Amino acid sequence: QVQLVESGGGLVQPGGSLRLSCAASGSIASVNTMAWYRQTPEKERGLVAVRSTGGFTDYADSVKGRFTISRDIPRNTVYLQMNSLKPEDTAAYYCNLKQSGTNYWGQGTQVTVSS
Repeated sequence: QVQLVESGGGLVQPGGSLRLSCAASGSIASVNTMAWYRQTPEKERGLVAVRSTGGFTDYADSVKGRFTISRDIPRNTVYLQMNSLKPEDTAAYYCNLKQSGTNYWGQGTQVTVSS
């Protein structure tokens, strides 16, 4: 079993920054991908950023140049540095780990961008 625990969400003004963290524990495979998704009441859950253990990285077009995903592989932790935040970035952010064809999800952390 795998557990994911997110932290770092909160309220921030437009143009501000936040850093999300997600720590994975349990039976973690040496090959996996970790990612961040986000969801609002109006939109279904969608990919924000992904990074594999092999270094593959990808971002949603809407966050390219503003968000950076990074990993501490020995600690099974993934981070999402979010800069130049916009009101449209407001959402619940979910950590995801995929290994051996199975997806695991964190409980989500709320990010609200508002003045």
